[in-house]
Amino acid sequence: MAESEIPLGKATEYADTYTPSLLFPINRAEARAGMGITESLPFKGEDVWWCYELSWLASGGKPQVAALQINVPCSSPCIVESKSLKLYLNSFAQTRFNNKAEVLATLNSDLSVAFRSPILVQLLELNQLPVVSDHLPGFCLDGLDLETDTYEVDAGLLSVDEGEERRVKETLFSHVFRSLCPVTGQPDFATVIVRYLGRPIARASLLRYLVSYRCHQAFHEAAVEQIFMDIAHHCRPEQLSVTGRFLRRGGIDINPFRSNVDERAAEIRLPRQ
Repeated sequence: MAESEIPLGKATEYADTYTPSLLFPINRAEARAGMGITESLPFKGEDVWWCYELSWLASGGKPQVAALQINVPCSSPCIVESKSLKLYLNSFAQTRFNNKAEVLATLNSDLSVAFRSPILVQLLELNQLPVVSDHLPGFCLDGLDLETDTYEVDAGLLSVDEGEERRVKETLFSHVFRSLCPVTGQPDFATVIVRYLGRPIARASLLRYLVSYRCHQAFHEAAVEQIFMDIAHHCRPEQLSVTGRFLRRGGIDINPFRSNVDERAAEIRLPRQ
């Protein structure tokens, strides 16, 4: 399927009977090549997708609803374009399944093919959704007094505190992060969380750097990988984890996590999600 066929940003007919061909994979390699990542990954982690608009028909015709959690390893060759996933999930609406196990098996099979990798798919009752947390551990950068006029990514803004040789272990986060969809130009807002061990990162420099994504076009996964790579290169922490908790769009939020320490991110759900 050619990139010109991406459904995002185009008028679309919504199929409501099962149509797996709606899924649109996008290879990760091109975005990673631009970061200098060509072979082995310098991080581990996953992309956690939460899908809140999933409905199908039971064998007797009664509508069923559930939430869907998809854990995709960052080693998967492909991501899936988010609108194509929305269209695919919508195609379950008027399709009858014998039971939830059949729905889950269908999702697992189709999504593993689309991501070109084994993934973890979970169907959750609505009362099983994570409780919204209004508190993040660590220091929020957003209260810093800051002047900036840089709204395209500039990794040169990053620095450690000069004269500080001590090692710290801390978590810094910001809610003001915004990037742009590379297909439609629409804004994508997120909370970005940086956890590290090493020389202290200059907090104002990190906030300026995150703000510099404001007019930058990138898919969620690529943006978080770029943040990880830039901090690793310019600040050289011994341990580093970066999480992007993006706002929901089309009933789906995507939460990439990249780390040189942990495989999986802490499971939280923020108020804007």
